[in-house]
Amino acid sequence: MKKLFLAVFLISFFKLGYAQVRPTLSKDQMGDYKTNTQRNNGALDDDDPDYRGSRKSTSNKNIKNKDAKIEDYLIISHKNDTTIVDTTLTIHKEYKFNYLRKDTYRLMPFSNVGQSYNTLIYDFNTSQLMPLFAARARHFNYMEVEDINYYHVPTPLTELYYKTAFEQGQQVDAFFTVNTSKQLNMSIAYKGVRSLGKYQNILTSTGNFRGTVSYKTKNKKYVAHAHVAMQDLLNNENGGIADSNIPYFESGNPEFKDRAVLEVNFEDAENILKGKRFYLDHSFKLIQPKDSISQNQLALGHVIAFEDKYYEYNQDRQNDYFGEAFQNTNLRDRVTLENFYNKLYLNYKNEYIGDVTFNVAHNNYNYGYDKVTYINNEYITNRLKGDVVSVGGTYRKNIGSFNLEGDFGLNVSGDFEGNYIKGKATYKVTDGIAVSAMVNHNSKAPNYNYQLYQSVYKNYNWQSSFNNTETQQLTFALNANKLANISVDLITISDYLYFKKQTSTTFIKPYQSNASINYLKVNLEKQFNVGKFSLMNTVTYQNVKNGDNIFNVPEVVTRNTLYYSNYFFKKALFLQSGVTLNYFTSYNMNAYDPLMAEFYVQNDRAYGGFPRLDFFINAKVQQARLFLKAEHFNSAWTGYDFYSAPNHPYRDFTVRFGIVWNFFL
Repeated sequence: MKKLFLAVFLISFFKLGYAQVRPTLSKDQMGDYKTNTQRNNGALDDDDPDYRGSRKSTSNKNIKNKDAKIEDYLIISHKNDTTIVDTTLTIHKEYKFNYLRKDTYRLMPFSNVGQSYNTLIYDFNTSQLMPLFAARARHFNYMEVEDINYYHVPTPLTELYYKTAFEQGQQVDAFFTVNTSKQLNMSIAYKGVRSLGKYQNILTSTGNFRGTVSYKTKNKKYVAHAHVAMQDLLNNENGGIADSNIPYFESGNPEFKDRAVLEVNFEDAENILKGKRFYLDHSFKLIQPKDSISQNQLALGHVIAFEDKYYEYNQDRQNDYFGEAFQNTNLRDRVTLENFYNKLYLNYKNEYIGDVTFNVAHNNYNYGYDKVTYINNEYITNRLKGDVVSVGGTYRKNIGSFNLEGDFGLNVSGDFEGNYIKGKATYKVTDGIAVSAMVNHNSKAPNYNYQLYQSVYKNYNWQSSFNNTETQQLTFALNANKLANISVDLITISDYLYFKKQTSTTFIKPYQSNASINYLKVNLEKQFNVGKFSLMNTVTYQNVKNGDNIFNVPEVVTRNTLYYSNYFFKKALFLQSGVTLNYFTSYNMNAYDPLMAEFYVQNDRAYGGFPRLDFFINAKVQQARLFLKAEHFNSAWTGYDFYSAPNHPYRDFTVRFGIVWNFFL
């Protein structure tokens, strides 16, 4: 069945790709779409207070179609939210000019680009019904379904991203999309990174390929979005600086400024996460409004997806860092997941009732290893296989200045229990002020590697039965760019799952807390402008009750940017320059386990309390945005106690540059 699906998908993908190649240059070709100002996965900043977007044509020198407007270049999310391509230069573009192409305020990056991130601020606004795959520390740059966008453009569009890396490497992200007709769009993109790094054995080499096709019939009754994603994320692992060399790093002795001389825990290991996904979402309107007076719309939709991924750890020789092993050389762990997903949904829209969707979905999963294990008189199986059937629905309705949203999902059969229900109400006070409240409840089965794990290292073998983790979240938010953006999250976590080292050992095991953890998170964002100068502030306060030594977060996280903006050379050049301070208070930071590619709880030492100062100069010339940054320039005079995780130092002072360039043909 899966092979048949792949064959049908590929045939359909290429058939759509080569159908209808007539060019379209009419100025009203995008009249079927309406843009909104909702930020779409970091692609737009038109809701930013310093947004400098233009509703006029883009550069006449670069665009062959003089009737094309910037608002005609559409980005469509997997939820069909539509935004426009943004070529402006804002402070938020500075925050997103990084490996993930996202704002990493809540994350602490490791020393080398392409490595993992430690989480400073947690987000439990999730609607998951199924367990997640293993190696979560490797998934920050793994593009999920919601990370793939579709496009509709009046002329071919290209975006090129480039940024320097650390020692013998670069990072690039190249994207191209074209509409061969009003009905058909295709896009192709590849993001690649290779960086040697400053420390021994931390080379990273990653690649993310994605291709999309969007199609709609002339009468708009049938709409299809499809994508293919091929991803491989490889990291050499060294286990961090050896404990005996930590004093050398923290001393600031010039002899150890060359970080390659510091001893690491091992130099012969690597892990890799690979995945491929085929996805198709298509719908047909059974009832379509014939004119503006008609109110009823009924559509039948279908989503089909197949994803195959694996995580592998390789090491040349057994290392006592993980304990005893079944063999001494050529160690290899490999775990796979195949997930085949089908969803049938019915959508009804009515001016008075609202937008209602009901769906029925089926997951066929196959997770595990190619062998069974018998250890300590315990038999550990090699596979978790089965089927899960779920139901769900969404609701959207605008009532005057109110916007109401609701979502629910429930697993009705199968080995994994799970459910979620979410409701949100937003009230628009004025054009620039909105208040909202959200409630979210989620119950999800433990991730697969909590339930079953096998390794060539003897201590990393278990088959466990844990309760579902339940979260209840209540959020209040005020969005007022001229005043401040404030959000308050009250979160309760029951049966929290975590990894932790066993007492007096060097290996980790999964655990579940019986306590009910209360997590308070308050976030404030405010920008002050005085002439050409601006001060952008983001501050987060966090407090945890009943989660001591289990759920550790810094009490305060802050980012403050003082910068100058101005036009030069008759407005041919737009320049931004300033300094950014990143800081979080000291806390028991989670440690990193390279064998499992997971973070685990540690309470032996507190980390943090060090400032990170970055100086940047950014410029925009036509559709090219140039970035130059002196990262962590204070590292030599504020102390060598900066860490991304225990035994894993953050970056020393370095200068990096790059560019994002859009071409409108």
